[in-house]
Amino acid sequence: MASDNSILSPVVLILILVSAGAKVCESARIFTLINDCKETIWPAIFPGENFSGGGFELKSHQSIVLTAPVAWSGRIWARTGCNFDKNGNGTCQTGRCGTSLKCTGSGETPTTLAEFTLATTDFYDVSLVDGFNIPLAITPMNGKGNCSVAGCDGDLRPNCPKELAYKANGKTVACRSACDVFNTDEYCCRGMYGGPVTCQPTNYSKKFKAACPTAYSYAYDDPTSIFTCSETDYIITFCSSRNKTVCTYHNKKLHCNGLEGRKSLMGKWWPLMLGLPLLITYYG
Repeated sequence: MASDNSILSPVVLILILVSAGAKVCESARIFTLINDCKETIWPAIFPGENFSGGGFELKSHQSIVLTAPVAWSGRIWARTGCNFDKNGNGTCQTGRCGTSLKCTGSGETPTTLAEFTLATTDFYDVSLVDGFNIPLAITPMNGKGNCSVAGCDGDLRPNCPKELAYKANGKTVACRSACDVFNTDEYCCRGMYGGPVTCQPTNYSKKFKAACPTAYSYAYDDPTSIFTCSETDYIITFCSSRNKTVCTYHNKKLHCNGLEGRKSLMGKWWPLMLGLPLLITYYG
């Protein structure tokens, strides 16, 4: 588990990095994970050997900066409603990957997934093919190419069809996929439906798409759901609007998606940095 000092509020964290002049591997990708949810989440990453062991706690309005290895391909998601003991043993309401804080495999459905394949040109998407548990957005920063914001900032839980509702303690905490519930070839895009021509949107996937137009709603939802970018860093934000100002650190500079956002954030947080520069050692 990351130490308490290694997880800070998003902007304070980035500004500390700028002040300390941190050095980051230029060929790697910097991932900034931000929790904008009202509650604590437990992000999971698979494969996660290079990401705090694949799992950690992230409290409301905190963030963490991680370095993705070159050519990494994998997925990131949030676990919710978790209860881990001091040894990292426990379980979660959604997204669990066994009974450990550190994930060694893919999470259980239903989960909202951020998926990446890092190469000369990166491919990334947010997928609801395995269902939905919380909103999730991917914002590329300083990249070349299309570099669109991917994600789902709508909340499917309040209007989840009752037959897809995943409940805990009487409350809908996630929305399952139709494939997960009904397990038919049509909903799972297999058998005679195992191709882009025969596998078409269903009433359920259309509801997902209406709420989340830049996320995968079913297996062959490629044209509006998968994005590409080169030489970029990524901000993965949980429970946030896709057009919200977010920031990351690159080449010893603070970068935000919007000049006005950067100015206002710098003015607000810069005075808080004076007593904190030593915390950069947790990110070296």
